[in-house]
Amino acid sequence: MTVPPPLSALGPYFATLAGDPPPGFRPLRELSSPDGPLAARIAEVARLLGTDETRVAASTAHLGLAARLWSVALGAAVTTGRLPDLDAARFALPPEGPFDLWLPDPLGPEATPAALHALVMDRHLHPLAGAVRALTPLAPGLLAGNAASALVGAARQLAAVPALRAPATALARALLASPALAPTGAPIPPPAPLAFRRTSCCLYYRTPSGGLCGDCVFTRAPKSRR
Repeated sequence: MTVPPPLSALGPYFATLAGDPPPGFRPLRELSSPDGPLAARIAEVARLLGTDETRVAASTAHLGLAARLWSVALGAAVTTGRLPDLDAARFALPPEGPFDLWLPDPLGPEATPAALHALVMDRHLHPLAGAVRALTPLAPGLLAGNAASALVGAARQLAAVPALRAPATALARALLASPALAPTGAPIPPPAPLAFRRTSCCLYYRTPSGGLCGDCVFTRAPKSRR
């Protein structure tokens, strides 16, 4: 049997730190507070994108944060069968790119679809969406679509490893069928590889260098009304 590579080999969204918590790292729950570092993160994303539309930057920032959480959680689930302890995790935000994440040992309970949904969606992404909406008006459906898009992206990255393809795809499909994510889009049914067309748009097309994402609801970028 071929041993899968370390998750960090799949890219920075999957990498985590272990051992003692590094100095300056903060509880992950602070990321979901409007009074935490989220506003500064959105402002930095706006600067990097070259946009003055806060909601565009907020959506892009939210999508990146969701991708980080799904990558770590789904990666642990398919390689160990257990959940990472995101509730006790700590993070640090670099100027750009995915946030640094420290996870405590040992791993948590069995990674069933219901448990994975409760951990990532209920305890982290729902509060994060609430914090984003407290800072700038974004439709709940858009943020739910970001969560689904991030999940599919993480699963597709894991599926690039043959030994992880089947469990990552099965978990992602089960999660996409949940009441919270089912309205966000339509996954291509099996036996086709996992793909997804969302029912919302993340607004990236409104950035100066933007275009449509591969899973966007639009087939042509709408004309700006600004």
